[in-house]
Amino acid sequence: MQKIEYHEYGGPELMRLDEVKTPEPGKGRVLVRVRAAAANPMDWKMRNGDARLMTGRRFPRGVGHDFAGTVVAVGAGVTRFKPGDDVLGAMSLRDSGAFAEMVAADEQQMVKKPAVLTYEEAATLPTVGVTARQALIDKGKLAAGQSVFINGCLGGVGRTAAQVALMHGASVGGSCRVTAIDDAKALGVDPVVDFDFDPAALKGRFDLVLDTAGTMRVKAARTLLKPGGHIVDINVSPASMAAKMARSMFSRDYRILIARYKSEDLDEVARAAAEGQLAIPVARTVPLTQAISALTDLERTHTPKGGKLVIVPQAAV
Repeated sequence: MQKIEYHEYGGPELMRLDEVKTPEPGKGRVLVRVRAAAANPMDWKMRNGDARLMTGRRFPRGVGHDFAGTVVAVGAGVTRFKPGDDVLGAMSLRDSGAFAEMVAADEQQMVKKPAVLTYEEAATLPTVGVTARQALIDKGKLAAGQSVFINGCLGGVGRTAAQVALMHGASVGGSCRVTAIDDAKALGVDPVVDFDFDPAALKGRFDLVLDTAGTMRVKAARTLLKPGGHIVDINVSPASMAAKMARSMFSRDYRILIARYKSEDLDEVARAAAEGQLAIPVARTVPLTQAISALTDLERTHTPKGGKLVIVPQAAV
């Protein structure tokens, strides 16, 4: 089968479309024929070596995490899936490799795909959906009637978080590029400000501040908070880990999130999408044979804008 891999940490020029042996589904794992896989910024951050403490030094390594497809075979102990089931899910940080014709993934990191969703729609959901839900509900304790400010409300996680918050009965404010303010308002975000806004103008208006863009100073975020509010930071790199962990341990209002794929969270995200409460736009779809070029463009020039890059088998394009 074909799979995008790299043989050392570094830039996008290191990616290769290799012919590899089809994986065997081990204990607790499921072999899936990939129908669609979606790109996320963490894909190239991991390839660059930003998370090598978690990913290790064994090569070659695959690229990509989020996928949707059809179960081909199941390993020992798997009880939730059978061959022929349509699923969506994510590869673990250590495994990676969703940009391939087949993947073998952990049973606990996938759920059945709702029939109303296309494979492309389903593939956009896992990472952004789980991260948004865990940031808002698990870490932020957001409840109906409360308000959240999302820094970067039109990014992958930001757009998803806005919809999840509205779905849970909260109101949403946020920041984005000046040219995209109308798009944010159409999503239900109000007020909307640009990234360079003065936080004093919104002082004390929000129960939760979610920084998805990694550009907001903690002092500015605290200005936005109501008494007893919380800040959730999802931008944790190896370089910033120690300082942010220490801040979270000794602060009442600051929390960090390193999202973990859990089937119950994936289920909620998939149901919301099936019911029309959550939608992640697809900006571009390419076959696996053109994926390296498209991934390089996404990393270097952030194109396509306004939605996900989705990779599918050649025959499906």
